[in-house]
Amino acid sequence: MPVIFHIAAALRPFAGGREQIAIGCDPATAGDAFEALWAVYPALRDRVATEEGDLLEHVNLFLGQDNVRYTDWLAPPVGPDAQLSIFPAISGG
Repeated sequence: MPVIFHIAAALRPFAGGREQIAIGCDPATAGDAFEALWAVYPALRDRVATEEGDLLEHVNLFLGQDNVRYTDWLAPPVGPDAQLSIFPAISGG
């Protein structure tokens, strides 16, 4: 089964307007899944990660129900039917 990315509304213009994106490959890790996502939607990479591969400060990433923002976000294994959600942080003033 494909890995599903859920894309927050603020990031959809960089994902062809899509709310969900299914990655048809069989990634072993979240990093592999992101590489497959970025191959199709390269503009998302600059809105999620730094050039060094770190998660941007204002982005939250969930693998299932777990926020992996403060972990090695590319390392977690992903299995069939994995769900990854990308949310930019919202702040106000």
